[in-house]
Amino acid sequence: MSSRYPEIEPYERGMLDVGDGHQVYWETCGNPAGKPVLVLHGGPGSGCTTGMRRYFDPARYRIVLFDQRNCGRSTPHASRPVIDLSANTTGHLVADMELLREKLGIQRWQLFGGSWGSALALVYATRSPERVTELVLMGVATGRRRETDLLTRGLGGVFPRPWADFRIGVPEGDRDGDLADAYYKLLTDPDPAVHVAAARRWCDWEIAIIPTEPPKDRFTDAGYRLAFARIVTHYWRTGSWLAEGEVLAALDRLAGIPGVVVQGVLDTGNFLGTAWELTHGWPDSELVLIDDAGHNTTDDLASALVTATDRFADRN
Repeated sequence: MSSRYPEIEPYERGMLDVGDGHQVYWETCGNPAGKPVLVLHGGPGSGCTTGMRRYFDPARYRIVLFDQRNCGRSTPHASRPVIDLSANTTGHLVADMELLREKLGIQRWQLFGGSWGSALALVYATRSPERVTELVLMGVATGRRRETDLLTRGLGGVFPRPWADFRIGVPEGDRDGDLADAYYKLLTDPDPAVHVAAARRWCDWEIAIIPTEPPKDRFTDAGYRLAFARIVTHYWRTGSWLAEGEVLAALDRLAGIPGVVVQGVLDTGNFLGTAWELTHGWPDSELVLIDDAGHNTTDDLASALVTATDRFADRN
């Protein structure tokens, strides 16, 4: 039985013009007078899902979700045959969050995010702590190259067969270099035969390194695969436009902001101990470890997230 709240539909939604030719999809659910929370999806490039609405008591929360640039229902979509992603950076996403906050008339809000969404939440919170009431994070990341290098190369010894298939997908001269950069070049090649094949190989590797979770249905969609892979590699090849260790070096800015970090013990993306480093340097945080969970939302992990949001629901 699910530990999350029942399914809920938005009471308001729209498209926000954020400039650079981009329109960002947003929606609000729950109680219009409730505690504001902004939900940040992963990827980057996954898009928000209906299940993300269900971690919050709809009677007490004003739940805000949005699709980050070029994915989900935002436009232009990264699955176009040819796409310019130059106006999609971490700085752009933080600015979009501020535009959305101002549009909705919200002074301060809780941030809720998983995987890349947790990194984006931490970047926003360390840059604008006065706008954040709490953070609830899962499958935590901080945007370091060390973390993305683990995912593209470091896990090769753990999953040797799928990694061999992943590595062989790029030209021989690129196989010992930055694989995210090599794949990005293939994914942005105008020839469909090249970028479609690259997207499939990239997503096959994404599936392989999360063995505790069945493949997401969205990965069966060629358009989703292409957009997702393009945006992920666009971010990873640049270090997500963050100085290495930037978030962890700025944790003093989170003083007074409480947070809960829920982490699956079997999460292969956390072999560097990122969740421990984060909570060790952030005294107002709590680390909740979930046995038998990886980089996926089990019932126990979902229950811990709901417990955290319930705890903060009536906090000013």
